[in-house]
Amino acid sequence: MAMADTIETRAKAGLDALQAGDPATARQAFDDVVAAGRASTRLLLLLAEACMQMGDETAGDQTLDRILVTEPRNIAAMTLKGDRAAARGDDRAAASWYAMVISTAARPDFSQNDTTPFVTRSRVGLASAQTRFEAHLTKTVGDVTAGPRFTEALAILSGRAEPQLQAPTSFYYPGLPQTAFYDPALFEWVGALEAAAPAIRAELDAVFERRVGFRPYVEADPMRPNKGHALLDSDDWSAFHLYENGIPVADNVLHCPATMAALAELPLPKITGRSPMVLFSVLKPDTHIPPHNGMLNTRLIVHLPLIVPENCRLRVGNHTRTVEAGRVMVFDDSIEHEAWNDSDATRVVLLFEIWRPELDAAERRALTQMFEGIDKYGA
Repeated sequence: MAMADTIETRAKAGLDALQAGDPATARQAFDDVVAAGRASTRLLLLLAEACMQMGDETAGDQTLDRILVTEPRNIAAMTLKGDRAAARGDDRAAASWYAMVISTAARPDFSQNDTTPFVTRSRVGLASAQTRFEAHLTKTVGDVTAGPRFTEALAILSGRAEPQLQAPTSFYYPGLPQTAFYDPALFEWVGALEAAAPAIRAELDAVFERRVGFRPYVEADPMRPNKGHALLDSDDWSAFHLYENGIPVADNVLHCPATMAALAELPLPKITGRSPMVLFSVLKPDTHIPPHNGMLNTRLIVHLPLIVPENCRLRVGNHTRTVEAGRVMVFDDSIEHEAWNDSDATRVVLLFEIWRPELDAAERRALTQMFEGIDKYGA
């Protein structure tokens, strides 16, 4: 009993001394407990802190390493290791410790108590290390201009961005480039489509006056589970379909001959029961389409913006662009994307899908047969 009382008394004395700003006395008390073979993980953490306050960084690091031998994912010890690395100016090591703290705490089987302050500290430390690292890289690269791919690579390397890759929800075709936005100049038909924008806009205005044929863009399917889309069955994001599931919507097409003529020579997929898909996409004021991925990576999505107030944006992967009326946008919707209309007016684009240019004629035929076969299965 006397021994236990002595150990507890020394441990408390050490804690009191540390809180009073006397790390030397605290360290001696904690060393006594360690020598008696009664040191807990918490006491070792306090000992490490006392050593560091005294300037004995070697002893502090050794104490933290002792903890991590038996508890490799101890949040407090890893955070302190990150702090030590940052203090030495080793941001790369600091970032690795802080990142491990954050990922460990996020694991579903993680169960350590009272770790929130350390996780918060690690997030701040990681952000600071990444900022310094990015500043160093920017200074190193200087005025070198290597284009948007290099700029994105630097952002990913510094931790300011993450790799954004194709992740279609239904079908993935391998070997295709991971390109968020395509340069419209790569498509010979873009010029003619943009030239037709005024005529298409006139038909859209007439359609708006009729107020007939618009439906929510995302509609519930009674044959499928509800995925909980934020705009499910909402008129905040609606559509006026010209082609739906590969079939022209007769009542709607009738009012848009110029639009249909402009699309006649485009590389639209023709897949029974699926494609073409052509519609006017209507986004009401102050509406956000949340991040999501498209179903396939064998297609690209084309927007021809027609009614565009200020503060309309489209993000695909790590790239966010301002929407401009009459300027075509071509993007891979299998990469995570989202859109904003932060204005007080409605935004409308002509939206349709095209074959990816990297797919040759044989692949397009095979994919067409495959998709049609899928749709026949269990029908």
